[in-house]
Amino acid sequence: MKGLQTTVERRHELDWLRVLAILAVFVYHTSLIFAPDPYQIKNAITYEFLDDLGGFGGTWGMPLIFLISGASAYYTLGRVGAGTFFKGMILRLLVPLGVCIVTHAAWQVYLERLQTGAFRGSFLDFVPHYFDGMYGFGGNFAWMGMHLWYLEALLLFSLLCLPLFLWLRGHAAGRSMLQRAGDALGRPGSLYLLALPAYLLINVLDPDTWGMDAIGGWSVFIYLTFFVSGFVIYSNARLQDRIRRARWVSLAGGIVLWAGIDPLWGALGDPSFGTLPFVLGIGAWCLNAWCWLLAILGFGMQRLTVRTPFLAYANEAVLPFYILHQTVILTLAFPIVRWPIPDGWKFALILAGSFLVSIGVYEALVRRSSVLRLLFGMKPLPPQMAEQRALLVEQSA
Repeated sequence: MKGLQTTVERRHELDWLRVLAILAVFVYHTSLIFAPDPYQIKNAITYEFLDDLGGFGGTWGMPLIFLISGASAYYTLGRVGAGTFFKGMILRLLVPLGVCIVTHAAWQVYLERLQTGAFRGSFLDFVPHYFDGMYGFGGNFAWMGMHLWYLEALLLFSLLCLPLFLWLRGHAAGRSMLQRAGDALGRPGSLYLLALPAYLLINVLDPDTWGMDAIGGWSVFIYLTFFVSGFVIYSNARLQDRIRRARWVSLAGGIVLWAGIDPLWGALGDPSFGTLPFVLGIGAWCLNAWCWLLAILGFGMQRLTVRTPFLAYANEAVLPFYILHQTVILTLAFPIVRWPIPDGWKFALILAGSFLVSIGVYEALVRRSSVLRLLFGMKPLPPQMAEQRALLVEQSA
């Protein structure tokens, strides 16, 4: 099997994994209402097991999404030039992020301030106060877009790595280096060296400053390693084949390591950053994360290879759904958590209601409007569909 992969065919497992990962994030954000971990809206009673499940998902959840994004960058740069790629990043990421910062995010902060008692009054009363200080530093202005911090990070990663990615794809020396790296990782036993960059950074970055893992369970600098890893993995057919064939080994490694993390950490005395026990314990944790990532990728490559009408629809809807979902969750949760009903019913109502409302808003409004499609990071309506929509509007006027 050849090493460097230069074709730009659609990889359906990436689309499936992207959709499934965002659905998992949706469920996770709903569960945070009932978990002890901080969240904008909280139920009166919280449940520790939800934090445990969230900790497990956080090990590989956002890393998987950044890995998929890196893989997508590889294929996109195989189809378009640097200018088109840059324009796409601005339209797909920066525009919806900017819109969210002054709309969705303001509403989310308002609901949070209402629940904590930090503000009383209408949303219009709150708007002038939204720009009082930075959120996360005692103020209100959500400069990171709340849950859309992912779009902000992805935009910065894409622009930062663009010169490197162009060199790796477009120059002989870069292609040679990319192929050698992929071929080396594709050798038996070398696959799990993909965990090395994250491991080194965790041991270098102080968790109280640059290594802070408050967003998704990892430092934003370490997410960059997953992004680049996705680019490298999907550049090399031999490496992908090794991941696919080692999927059961990766799954077994993930299960064993996850079961042993807490006992190991306890045996090491809950070590502090910078100590030798920390270096040993965090190595097992990083390897565990990559075992899960490689297992998910491997099973995806083996099983999720079919394009269906549902996948085509869901893949187009996934970004608007991601943009909408947390605002809808918090809006529904704000009154529901106060209802005198069992917490299980509250969770079910918020989960089902948020999903239906988010999909409903997307289908009824966003998907059918050229302006809203632009504001939600989507491609414009195809010309024929736009003409049909305009004709329907004229007939109904």
